[in-house]
Amino acid sequence: MAEDAGADDRQPRRRAQRRTESSEPPDGRGSGSAAVAARRAAQHVADFTGRSPECVISIDRDDRGWKVGVEVLETRRIPDTQDVLAIYEVKVGGNGDLLSYRRIRRYARGQLDGRCR
Repeated sequence: MAEDAGADDRQPRRRAQRRTESSEPPDGRGSGSAAVAARRAAQHVADFTGRSPECVISIDRDDRGWKVGVEVLETRRIPDTQDVLAIYEVKVGGNGDLLSYRRIRRYARGQLDGRCR
């Protein structure tokens, strides 16, 4: 019975991994794709901050590679609307190498932008 529970735990990861692999474009660009750049940027943020990224919120291509916005949970609070989130701007080259990264904003999860009404 315990073996069945362990197998069930692994199954969702396999599905998620297949989705990630299938998100690669078929054009042979490999590490130059937006999906790969986003994953590598999120991994760089995790490596430097020690925190797991919540999501990728933006991605832009330029001459040297990609500029990616990564949202990270910095401090967990109760209630969770008071969690402290941060946005990191990460620049990665076409091959996924880190060019730069910096935190550009911190805010409470429940805080709305001035543009949101």
